[in-house]
Amino acid sequence: MPHPLFDGLADSPLVTTQWLADHLGADGLVVLDATALKVTGFNGVDAYVSGEEQYLVDGHIPGAVFADLFEDFSDPEGEYPFSRPSAKHFERAAQAHGVDNDTAVVVYDTADAIWAARLWWLFRSFDFEVRVLDGGLAKWRAEGRPVDTGDVRPRRAGEFSAYPDETAWADKRDIEAVLAGDGDGAVLLCALPAREFAGEGSGALRLGHIPGSVSVPASQLIDGRTNAYLRPEGLREVLGGVAAAESPIIAYCRSGIASTSGALALRLLGRTDVKVYDASLNEWVADPSVPLATSAPALAASGGGRHLTKPE
Repeated sequence: MPHPLFDGLADSPLVTTQWLADHLGADGLVVLDATALKVTGFNGVDAYVSGEEQYLVDGHIPGAVFADLFEDFSDPEGEYPFSRPSAKHFERAAQAHGVDNDTAVVVYDTADAIWAARLWWLFRSFDFEVRVLDGGLAKWRAEGRPVDTGDVRPRRAGEFSAYPDETAWADKRDIEAVLAGDGDGAVLLCALPAREFAGEGSGALRLGHIPGSVSVPASQLIDGRTNAYLRPEGLREVLGGVAAAESPIIAYCRSGIASTSGALALRLLGRTDVKVYDASLNEWVADPSVPLATSAPALAASGGGRHLTKPE
């Protein structure tokens, strides 16, 4: 059930900056900053680091607690970066950040919502509703709202119960079944940037995308003027036939991060049959026996149909 603070809001994974400004400091409200930062290594390959230093020095929404997606909200012993944690690990992480069963949670980041979406999806996959701040810190700052620096100690949390929902996740076997044409199939949504989808770049064992995928870069889901998600009509235009497909949808990217923004956008359009391939291409490309395509991105064509899932 939604937290009482969310009463009266639309059935949406988002809250507005105005809503948060009106409720900031309310009893039972926890705000989490899930920022991670892209950096370029000495070898020219992009990588990501925790955004905690930026949170401390450059500022955050007043009262926001920093949430580290690298270890606190991932499995530190996982085979791939950002592997989803166990229920027990997630329960401990949530409580350590002030979240319990009676908490209303709003998450945000300083970029284009992919990190906030990842944390939203994790909570959702453990049957706990949270909301993403639409526009994140960029929109909050642009509106002249207050920002604090320094650390924020989490509130003392009570019990938090995580109930795993395995239907939120896909794995390699699910992808192989789609490519083999088994079962009901699924639409494969790739949230990578277009150039990576086409096999351009460096740093990966193999480049490209899973055959039959539709390219919908996560960045295209965001309004560049406001940093907020596109309105429904804009999302339908960008997602095209993916949003209207008769089959369920599996979203993936490189590490299971950007794909959750695609899942959030589809939820905004009412789709509840979306899974995220958690290990995504980190796992897929590590197996030299599975196919990988390097064609230019195909548009998310209008209309719904399972033709979108046919391998190239």
